Amino acid sequence: MAQMTPQVSKLLEQALSLSVEEQEALADSLISSLGGKVDEGVRAAWDDEIKKRITELDSGKAKTIPWPEVRNRNLAKLPRAH
Repeated sequence: MAQMTPQVSKLLEQALSLSVEEQEALADSLISSLGGKVDEGVRAAWDDEIKKRITELDSGKAKTIPWPEVRNRNLAKLPRAH
């Protein structure tokens, strides 16, 4: 995977400030623009992983972290444009 340029980091920071609905629409648009076919094996693996994670959340096995804390941690890791 390519490293993020300062410009891409700035775009990511802006994208993270959007509402969840806006982020979903942006992510969907970006993925759709890649034009690649969906690998059904990958889709099935993601479906299985999602089901596993939902089960872990519902059972209390997985612990959650509030979104503001996760967002702040991730933003702190981004390189800052000069």
